[in-house]
Amino acid sequence: MTERKASLQQKALKARKRAKQKKPEFIRSESWRYTKLSESWRRPRGLDHKMRRKIKGWPPMVSTGYKGPKIARGLHPSGYREVLVHNTKEVIEIDPKTQAARIAHTVGRKKRAQIIAEARAKKVVVLNAKEVKETVLEGEEKPEEAEKTLTEEHEEKVEKAEKPEKLARKPAVKKKAPVKEKAAEPVKKSGEAKEKVGKPKKTRKIAKTVEELKKNGQPE
Repeated sequence: MTERKASLQQKALKARKRAKQKKPEFIRSESWRYTKLSESWRRPRGLDHKMRRKIKGWPPMVSTGYKGPKIARGLHPSGYREVLVHNTKEVIEIDPKTQAARIAHTVGRKKRAQIIAEARAKKVVVLNAKEVKETVLEGEEKPEEAEKTLTEEHEEKVEKAEKPEKLARKPAVKKKAPVKEKAAEPVKKSGEAKEKVGKPKKTRKIAKTVEELKKNGQPE
């Protein structure tokens, strides 16, 4: 009975593929006219809308006539019907010829490994087993590799501890010859500065006297 079901499912998948090739792309009305409207499908609701009335020349609307075969609905592309699995008990109830397991995202790493082991023993297909394999391989380590990693970490810690001692011993720096400083000029007192300010500036001596002016007949 199960073999017959499997053959029917394969035929249904082929029929679904043929139907999909004939199915048109359903576009939102007026999306070709306005850039603000995306092409994602929205059902037209206007009373006079030409697409809703299915007038010739307008794109087709979504309708039940475009459905695929009933047997193929909900099938995985591989031909199996998906069953969500949370533990090993649910794996035992799966039919390996027509159904495939999909591990729930809430299941932990340890339980995932148990589910995969049970599925392999029963020859059940696990659809999301690749991700689990990677996580299991990352988690598991051989004892030899684990010892190597521990020794490497220990060596790194020792090197880090020795480094600051090496850095502390800096090479002796040659002392530069002392630079001769210029003799500081004596600081002028405030009294001297005031005296200099009070003195008149040097001017041209006027050689003319009062007698000379009288001789020349100029008034005093």
